[in-house]
Amino acid sequence: MPKALIILTSHDRLGNTGTPTGFYWEELAAPYWILSDAGWQVELASVQGGNPPADPSSATDETMTDEVRRFMADDAAMNRLAHTEKLDEIDVSGCDIVYLPGGHGTMWDLPESQALGQLLASAWDKGAVIGAVCHGPAGLLSARLPSGKPLVDGRRVAGFTNSEEEAAGLTGTVPFPLEDQLKAQGARHEKGPDWQPFALADGRLVTGQNPASSAQVAQLMLQAAGQPAIR
Repeated sequence: MPKALIILTSHDRLGNTGTPTGFYWEELAAPYWILSDAGWQVELASVQGGNPPADPSSATDETMTDEVRRFMADDAAMNRLAHTEKLDEIDVSGCDIVYLPGGHGTMWDLPESQALGQLLASAWDKGAVIGAVCHGPAGLLSARLPSGKPLVDGRRVAGFTNSEEEAAGLTGTVPFPLEDQLKAQGARHEKGPDWQPFALADGRLVTGQNPASSAQVAQLMLQAAGQPAIR
């Protein structure tokens, strides 16, 4: 059975505002079920391990999706989420896909995680597919190839855009604009209209722009891994 590893943020506040944040539910749930339903073993990890924080704004009436409801109603999935493995204790050697959901929390702890950078570099070197969506590509900033080049250098990459961050009212709160930082590392940043699904694959690197892109990222990860989705 092929194996996928989903790595979640452990950061729970928007800077110094005191406003809660974390991972975004749809960006976890949609890929989780697409991969699981395609016959993949899906493991969950987070920077600090344990029960990672979820952004409450991703579980409102307006943002709730069928995939999120299914996840929340599934005892095994919720138990797995409540007991995620700690990132620096993960052995990535058996993983065929490593995926980073977004949520604003990722902007603080993923780029600063040396363990994540090493894990992504190792997974890439072993031929794994690396995926990320929305703010999840912030985690790609920590990864360097053996040559020292950033993983994203010269590759087509999508992620939460400057205009979407401005529309969310958080341009002055996040530690950096994700779009700008990806470009600063040499990424060939691409984007679609704000809030609309947009995802792309550059070989084994798969990225998406926003929560609406989550399912498309999962489908592209499966294709990049050589296994089409079952739905």
